[in-house]
Amino acid sequence: MGAEMSYLIRHSISTKIGQRVRPPPSVGIVRPKTQEQGINMQQMALGNDATPTDWCEPAQPAWPPQASRAQGLEQLEAFISKAGRAYQTHRNTDLGPGRHGHVSLLSPYLRHRLIDETEVLSQVLAEHSQSEAFKFIQEVFWRSYWKGWLELRPQVWTDFIEDLKGIEEDKNYQIAVSGKTEIQCFNDWVNELKENNYLHNHTRMWFASIWIFTLNLPWQKGAEFFMKYLYDGDAASNTLSWRWVAGLQTKGKHYVAQGWNIAKFTNNKYKNVSLNEDATPLIDKREYKLSSLEINKEDLESKTLVFFESELNIETLILKNYQNIYCVFLSNGKRKIKFDEKVINFKKKIIEDQANRFSNIKIIDEINFDKLTNEIKDLDVIYPSIGENLSFLKSIKKKKNLNYNFIVREGDEFCWQFSNKGYFNFKSNIPKIIQKIT
Repeated sequence: MGAEMSYLIRHSISTKIGQRVRPPPSVGIVRPKTQEQGINMQQMALGNDATPTDWCEPAQPAWPPQASRAQGLEQLEAFISKAGRAYQTHRNTDLGPGRHGHVSLLSPYLRHRLIDETEVLSQVLAEHSQSEAFKFIQEVFWRSYWKGWLELRPQVWTDFIEDLKGIEEDKNYQIAVSGKTEIQCFNDWVNELKENNYLHNHTRMWFASIWIFTLNLPWQKGAEFFMKYLYDGDAASNTLSWRWVAGLQTKGKHYVAQGWNIAKFTNNKYKNVSLNEDATPLIDKREYKLSSLEINKEDLESKTLVFFESELNIETLILKNYQNIYCVFLSNGKRKIKFDEKVINFKKKIIEDQANRFSNIKIIDEINFDKLTNEIKDLDVIYPSIGENLSFLKSIKKKKNLNYNFIVREGDEFCWQFSNKGYFNFKSNIPKIIQKIT
């Protein structure tokens, strides 16, 4: 499977584009892989409903997340030992703010590609077998699946952004986002989201279900609310997860939060929660047909590389030497969904961290990028995936006579071909994907 050596050790790191060096010994640790247990991954159960009665609560990883690749790698290293049975057993339990030590909290780093999926999987599989760590592996691949699914159906994102324009933020919406509803757990989660810019994955499902089916608010505004405040807010994962809860992603199949489930997985912090548990799925008559990937790959003699905050990890890409490298960061004024100030500051800091580790990276905003493209017409661009960054690129290309050569991560393209159907089809191909990308 090729996981005996960690990705960071098997692949050299670039301190200056085109210059290859070995990583420092403290970055990647070689671990002996445990023996396979003979369990077919495809036959494993989908879930485990154990409650935290037989375990010691692990220490909370650093939060808020430190805005650096080094911190992401350190957090990954700290989590590796818990990625097997411990994660499988306790991943669904939310003990509240500052008590999330039983999950990885790697999502802010993965979302911005400060570390990438291949690095995470290689490190985890150096210590655990696929069967032991399968639940965690699945969670990592959900991100890949969602991104691929949206790449093959880009109109879903376009319609989501367009829908937002026509939805009024009425009194009920204001009550919800202020955390002043009659549902205490929901109010607490609103406050946690605003204060910590994070929610446990299970809680996100409860929150979205209550928002849609009990409070009767538009799912699009809930997805926007998450994108505004989450450090790990991602166009594909966030939008499609909200659609899934609503019953739109898999038509007729929705997720309805139930009081007993909330009580169980909050260790009885919230009991007797009154919810609409008989809700029916939402209906959207719009159909989204499968389309081919629309990624420009041209053989340009470009001396300029451009990337965005969604694809910061350039260490793991083999790139040619560039005279100019620019990281473009869109201001809130240019975005359809405005970020919370803490999210903006986090993004700025991780970009600065990247620039500080490379001598030839310049950080520019959308205004200066517009000016840049008055002079430079051929650009190599690390593909930002569907979302606001890609929409911005397309708008500039439409306005000017530009040529983009998109650089796409090999692992992404390989995964996306299995995103043409439902997740279970993707899941059946996970062993093949792991063999390819690790």
